[in-house]
Amino acid sequence: MYAMSALFNKSIEPSCAYCKFGSRINSTQVACLKKGVVSAGGHCRRFSYDVLRRVPARPLELKTQGLEEKDFTLE
Repeated sequence: MYAMSALFNKSIEPSCAYCKFGSRINSTQVACLKKGVVSAGGHCRRFSYDVLRRVPARPLELKTQGLEEKDFTLE
């Protein structure tokens, strides 16, 4: 559920890396249909969010070292 809410969050900062008009060339450049070759971190007024182009941050790992069975029981 966390991953879905992160993808469809309305307060996502615009970026050419996940705009529907752009295609990644490499990690720092995007080929934009409207503006040509641009920086992946930039954006313009024609930005249109494409959920399939965005890779959300990975969730944090659960640290289980040092936990015992009693930590998972209700008393």
